Amino acid sequence: MATYKKRGSKKSQNQLVDKNETPESTTAEVFETLDTSASKAEAFIAKFQTVILVVVGVVAVGVLSYLGYDRFVLTPEKKEAVNELNQAQYYFDLAVNSIEGDSLYRLALNGGEGKYGFLDILKNYEGTPAAKLASYSAGMAYLNLKEYDKAISYLDKFETDDVLLSALSMGAIGDAFAQIGQNEDAYEYYIKASKASENLFSTPKYLFKAAMIGEEIGKEKEALSFLKKIQKEFPEAPEAENIEIQIGRLEMALQ
Repeated sequence: MATYKKRGSKKSQNQLVDKNETPESTTAEVFETLDTSASKAEAFIAKFQTVILVVVGVVAVGVLSYLGYDRFVLTPEKKEAVNELNQAQYYFDLAVNSIEGDSLYRLALNGGEGKYGFLDILKNYEGTPAAKLASYSAGMAYLNLKEYDKAISYLDKFETDDVLLSALSMGAIGDAFAQIGQNEDAYEYYIKASKASENLFSTPKYLFKAAMIGEEIGKEKEALSFLKKIQKEFPEAPEAENIEIQIGRLEMALQ
């Protein structure tokens, strides 16, 4: 179970610790290139985060519709839950692309226009497919609002057979832990996320994050193995760009 611990300091998962500075100019150039490539990878993630969230929202509603209408005989309660979720998810999708995202995320969580938000759905339709999906969406909304303890709580409750949503939810928990400085927990969840669904998008993304966090917490050997896996199995992933430089840097650190 994911556990949020209050701490005084905060670290970002994007911080890279230079543990092997040397006077030689060649080494300095390696580190400069590393910083550039890491920034590019994180910039790619940031650039496509909006697209990812929109796709996940659409997929999630589609999955819910399939579960609700094609595999189950819906009770009136389940039908109501689906209708309520559609409106909450609509606010969430608007928030992803809006400059007023925070207020829209709040509407998605708390409801509006006479409709329930994710939190109301969780409370009033417990056990329904809609409530299960609302737990994921609530966690993602809180993550975007930078309320990381709540994001961890709701994402940790999310259960699904969909391997991609499972990977994204575990990766999001890792992001939340990294933002509050619980790097060991972030590392564990990034590894779980990378294994949840083998695909070109989520697997290299979370292997890369696990490598960056792993280096910070003294797991350089594991970090190196993650980077080599990206290089070998996902050479077309954005995280693989200039991956040989990062591999070389870690190999030098381990000598």
